[in-house]
Amino acid sequence: MAYLGDPVLADDLLFRPQHSIIDQSLHAKLGGFATNGDGFGIGWYGSRPEPGVFKSTHPAWNDDNLREVAGHIRTPLLFAHVRASSGTPVQRSNCHPFRHGRWLWMHNGSLAMFPEVKRDLLTAVDESLYPKVEGSTDTETLFFLALTFGLVDDPPAAVARAVGLVEETGRRRGIEYPVHMTVATSDGQSIWVFRYSSEKSTSSLYYSSDVSQLRRLYPELDALDELGDDTRFIVSEPLRDLPGAWNEVPENSWAVVRRGEQEIHSFEPAGSARA
Repeated sequence: MAYLGDPVLADDLLFRPQHSIIDQSLHAKLGGFATNGDGFGIGWYGSRPEPGVFKSTHPAWNDDNLREVAGHIRTPLLFAHVRASSGTPVQRSNCHPFRHGRWLWMHNGSLAMFPEVKRDLLTAVDESLYPKVEGSTDTETLFFLALTFGLVDDPPAAVARAVGLVEETGRRRGIEYPVHMTVATSDGQSIWVFRYSSEKSTSSLYYSSDVSQLRRLYPELDALDELGDDTRFIVSEPLRDLPGAWNEVPENSWAVVRRGEQEIHSFEPAGSARA
């Protein structure tokens, strides 16, 4: 889940919606795993350019520290992620979101047969960035490939080159469908999201575009009554069923979301990424 709008308490976003990200950690309906208990993380922007990050290997539904800090974090931009490991260890350094400078990054999905391509992909990471890689996940590797290919200057082009490299590397090793991803990344001002898979059957991704619908969506959230019309949510699955409130990000697309606006474009991996 990602939120962009007027400052609001993280507790209101994480715990109070009917099908909140915390509820999804136990009862996801649309993802590959119904239970996502291999850790969690939140990232938020405040008074400093670089975001804060709080991550844990505990299940999100059973972490008193998360509930404690969420009641004291007021932010205009929040990332939240619950993890179901695709094979890498359950450790803090493998929990999303990942941070580098002012950038946050989180991902649902996987790079197929990641152990088989990990070495090739990591050797493509810029040598000045390589020491910053802390964990062992495909998600962090994809993040640092995007940074290598210019995420800071042009996120869509950088992600297209990173995904292109993963596909070229995977297919060279006989992997038919190397990439399955929904990605969200932010510099603290805008949020870029990507929905793409090599097999053209990607996990769900939605955004909201009408704050009046959001108020109907979350009648229990009094804070929404005070928010402007430019509030936006991005979610893997809707936080409450309400016809017309959620817009699906199309397959093979990327979008940029800013206060009060969003643009959606088609996404294609860039070939010859290593070159």
